[in-house]
Amino acid sequence: MVRIAPVGRVLAVVAATSLALTACGGGSDTASEATPSSAAPSSAAPAAQGDGTLTIGTLLPQTGALAFLGPPEFAGVDLAIKEINEAGGVLGKEVAVIHTDSGHTDTNIASQSVDSLLAQKADAIIGAASSAVSETVIDKITGAGVVMFSPANTSDKFTTINDQGLYFRTAPPDQLQGRVLGDLIVADGNATVAIMAMQDSYGTGLADQVEKTVTDGGAEVVARVDYDPKAADFAADIAKIKAANPSGIVLIGFEETLKVVNELVKQDLPASKHKWYMVDGNMSNENYIGTPKGTMKGVKGTFPGAAAPDDFKKKLLEVNKDLKDFTYAPESYDAANLIALAAEAAKSDAGKDIAAKLAEVSKGGEKCNSFPTCVELLKAGKDIDYDGVSGPVEFNDAGDPAVATIGIYEFGEDNTYPTEALEYRTGDIQG
Repeated sequence: MVRIAPVGRVLAVVAATSLALTACGGGSDTASEATPSSAAPSSAAPAAQGDGTLTIGTLLPQTGALAFLGPPEFAGVDLAIKEINEAGGVLGKEVAVIHTDSGHTDTNIASQSVDSLLAQKADAIIGAASSAVSETVIDKITGAGVVMFSPANTSDKFTTINDQGLYFRTAPPDQLQGRVLGDLIVADGNATVAIMAMQDSYGTGLADQVEKTVTDGGAEVVARVDYDPKAADFAADIAKIKAANPSGIVLIGFEETLKVVNELVKQDLPASKHKWYMVDGNMSNENYIGTPKGTMKGVKGTFPGAAAPDDFKKKLLEVNKDLKDFTYAPESYDAANLIALAAEAAKSDAGKDIAAKLAEVSKGGEKCNSFPTCVELLKAGKDIDYDGVSGPVEFNDAGDPAVATIGIYEFGEDNTYPTEALEYRTGDIQG
């Protein structure tokens, strides 16, 4: 169940916690390598655990449909590792980081990257961004006794997946994003709605939640098309949407959404006549720049996460001066910090020991909001409650954040959207 709290009250309550902005090979040969590198295939090997050095691997997109999410996610991890090591590291040693590419589901890159990370004794792996990619490797990672911690997986499937207690995420499940988006669609006055969603765990799961919320809100879903994202064109799919003549059109997908957008315009279903809505998977500031000016004007979409503090953005730009946006950087930053704090609390870098302490360091103790301040409390024998840049986190029994925020954004005349949202809505997640 999701309860949406009034945004004004929530922002007043959480302002002090500095909530942040946000819904996807092989590793470098040197563990301290800060630049993402491609993975060479290797055979899977059980991770050698508890060797006294915390090794964090990343499985984040350098290539594939979600490659636009990679730079801020890598930057978030690198910033956290930098601060952790400047504060003395974990268990008296510097934390090692190994970056790899997650690719996408149409390649075997993720599996090869995981093999490489396990062979290099990763104790925890941050990633993947894509829920579908994570599904393909979660058994391999958790089966090796390694923590899998995604900053961007939103599929509801992970709430109940068999993960041996080793899967966590800082991004909220789609029950919240779907609820917020559905409420927005109804509030905008759309009596009839069409949903076009990519056919995978992310697309269909989010579409189901949007459809339920829209229907519960009194609007009618007059058409729903679950499509193959690899299709050569979407003319027939859009024709079904056109025949239903909806007032609102929901587009749930990845980079192929550009083809969908072009076809909508071609069939006389522009955003100026029918209100379009998007989600984190296709809210890209690069994907639609080549379309005619004003194509995306007024299109609204959702992203998990609250507003990123300016000082955090400044630090990220020091890590990567070429960052264009900061999507999922806070969630990635918090993932690395939480893993490090859990290892300190457990006095062990073994994956299962880290997992056993992740919920403990995220709630119920003395509040702190940085690795240096939190680790000092731990060393003094205190119980801690890490409140991160992405929010208070506070893992529930499923490894999901118990409380999360969704931002609502709107594209302008230049076919991009600003980094600050129109509004933020926060809700409790019970899973």
